[in-house]
Amino acid sequence: MGLQINYKPDGRTLCDFMRSDKFFRGIRGPVGSGKSVCSAMELFRRATQQEPGPDGIRRSRAAVIRNTNPQLKTTTIKTWLDWFPEESFGRFIWSPPYTHRIRVGDIELEVIFLALDKPEDVKKLLSLELTFCWVNEAREIPKAIIDACTMRVGRYPSMRDGGPTWFGVIADTNAPEEDHWWPIMAGEAPIPDYIPPDQAMMLVRPESWDFFVQPHGMLEDRDKSGNLLGYSPNPLAENMKNITGNYYPRIIEGKTRSWIDVYVLNKLGALIEGKQVYSSFNRAAHLAKEPIPANPDLDLIIGIDFGLTPAAVFAQKTPRGRWLVLRELICTDMGAVRFAETLKYTISTHFPDHRERCKIWGDPAGDFRAQTDETTPFKILRSAGVMAFPAPTNDPVVRIEAVTLCLERMVDGEAGFLIDPGCKILISGFENGYHYKKLNLPGAERYGDKPDKNRFSHPHDALQYLACGAGESRNVLTGGRRMEAVRPQRDYDVFKRASRKGGERHTRFGIP
Repeated sequence: MGLQINYKPDGRTLCDFMRSDKFFRGIRGPVGSGKSVCSAMELFRRATQQEPGPDGIRRSRAAVIRNTNPQLKTTTIKTWLDWFPEESFGRFIWSPPYTHRIRVGDIELEVIFLALDKPEDVKKLLSLELTFCWVNEAREIPKAIIDACTMRVGRYPSMRDGGPTWFGVIADTNAPEEDHWWPIMAGEAPIPDYIPPDQAMMLVRPESWDFFVQPHGMLEDRDKSGNLLGYSPNPLAENMKNITGNYYPRIIEGKTRSWIDVYVLNKLGALIEGKQVYSSFNRAAHLAKEPIPANPDLDLIIGIDFGLTPAAVFAQKTPRGRWLVLRELICTDMGAVRFAETLKYTISTHFPDHRERCKIWGDPAGDFRAQTDETTPFKILRSAGVMAFPAPTNDPVVRIEAVTLCLERMVDGEAGFLIDPGCKILISGFENGYHYKKLNLPGAERYGDKPDKNRFSHPHDALQYLACGAGESRNVLTGGRRMEAVRPQRDYDVFKRASRKGGERHTRFGIP
């Protein structure tokens, strides 16, 4: 070749990633962990391993994908050219599609750089005949783009020229959110309930796919109660030979905890800038170490939030006043009728012993009809078979204080609020996903007076209606004194058929 590339992956995970021959390989790690450089080197290494064609040339073609053009140019292409400069490896074409044509010795590699961040961008790939593909920062890339990549690789060189020696897709990323396709397919997170069965099948990891997780950049230091004290170096962190010794201590200065969790600790989660709504939430105290079983002797209390992204939260309250949050249900693009059926199915499947011991509370605004329609969300639920009641208040201050009161409660020396680890969106919301949005105003930092509406707000609204309906809003308004919850006059069976009166199906407490 006449050229030497002095590269050696610094870390066991990086080495395992390069050794793998799986059709799809993904590596997730903190910033500075060397995963992007490793991916770039893996593309070139595979090009050197391509069997020569009839003319003795090792031909291959790759696509490198990033979500936007600015990021493609300032990060991905910059990393590539740092290792494969034009003066040594060939001309780089700076007009879209950005292309690097490498000819070194008997290696002929064409690298096409594309910005693809929307499912409709799939059409940009449809005409490409590729050997392999690298998806840089895959957490920003929809699953549809990944699927398109898998269809276009293995098509160059043609079989008459010997075909590709190895073909496939490699990807790298910082930690995505828990309901992203990456952790679901990697087996790190369950398939959310709201995903339809036909789409869920697409999130089952094939045998030919493999995922690699790098160690944290730093370690958390906690006291005996689980409170975070600070961070210390992780002796297992990778790529440390290629960064300064104080790299991680410096980059975490002034950063939010969610930023550190995602970019340094390599934890799944959302990176959101804003003011945490529930500052009293403590993961060590409020998060159960294992799934919480439903108590058949206690009522099942359900809070629901309406809209096209409806949500439900299922909980129980012990006689001593301790809240046990058991499950969350989050749906997308779903009307009230389908949501009611989904709600009933969830109860019958996960809480079969509580069909006659259910209390359901929802947004009081759901009892007001639209100007163009006589129906209301509550009426729709009732006609579909779900009897829900308006929570006693829709005042956001009271609602938030009701949940805060539960978080700050102590029962028999332990936290009076415990959440099942399966409630991923609720937990992420507590940690900062459910937040007051930072206002873009000059001067001191200012935030909105109401929580930002996002995917975390729907289950948290449902939790607030649950707490208020069960009496916690009264406790707020009376200074925290324990009072009996407002509740229907008797228990009811959520699957009991309603009686008919005056030609209209109705029941006072049951579900028709």
